[in-house]
This record gives sequence, C-alpha cells and structure tokens, in this order.
Amino acid sequence: MLKQFRDFIARGNVLDLAVAVIIGAAFATITASLTDDIIMPIVGKIFGGLDFSSYFTLLGPIPADYAGPPTDYAALKKAGVPVLGWGQFITVLINFLILAFIIFLIIRSANKITHKGEEAAGPTEVDLLTQIRDELKKR
Repeated sequence: MLKQFRDFIARGNVLDLAVAVIIGAAFATITASLTDDIIMPIVGKIFGGLDFSSYFTLLGPIPADYAGPPTDYAALKKAGVPVLGWGQFITVLINFLILAFIIFLIIRSANKITHKGEEAAGPTEVDLLTQIRDELKKR
C-alpha cells in the first residue's frame, strides 16, 4: 500500500495539482489584499465611509448586556446579534470577480501561446488528409 501511495504521489499531474493549489492560495491572498486594502477603501470613500466591509443592517435588537459599540460589525456578530453583513458580502464578491478576471487573463494568454505553437508546427495530419481528399475530389 505504501508503494501504491508513493506511485500516486509521484505522478506528474498530482504534483502539478499540488503546486497549483499552493500558488493559488498565495495568489488568493494577494487578491484579497488588493481588494481589502486598495479597492474597497476607494469604494467605501465614494459611498461615504472608509471601511466598506463594516456596512451592515441590524436584523434584531442589540442585547442589553452588549458593551461594545453599536457600529462595530465584527463585535456585534461575535456577540450573536443578528446582522446582515452586506458590505462584507460585496467585498467578497468583488474579490471573487477580480480573481476570476485574472484567472481568465492567464488562461487566455496560455491559450494564445499554445495556439501559436500549433500554428508554427504546421498543419496536422488531419488537415493534410482533408486537403488531399478535397484536391482528389476536384480532379
């Protein structure tokens, strides 16, 4: 069983997947920082506040024993107060859209590079056989 596990791990696609997960996690951290530290403060400033992720709507009363500020989303949430954290949701949504757009650009670039390599190699066997067939039909 240990040999089978070693063979499984040694496969190229498993190692590629592991590298992709590690790079993806690091990339997600960079994207989260871009969103949280650069984009969302600008969006928050436009809408009248600096910390857009703290925008929320109370869905219930604040308990009498709550000692924190009534405008602190994280503290209210930790205290169990029902809140609708729409600002945090918008932050996460923008983070996702940025990440998805960057992945789209990477895949698009990789496809262009792959496509150029195929064009440089010349026509495939199927293309040549199709051309031959079409030429024979003409005669």
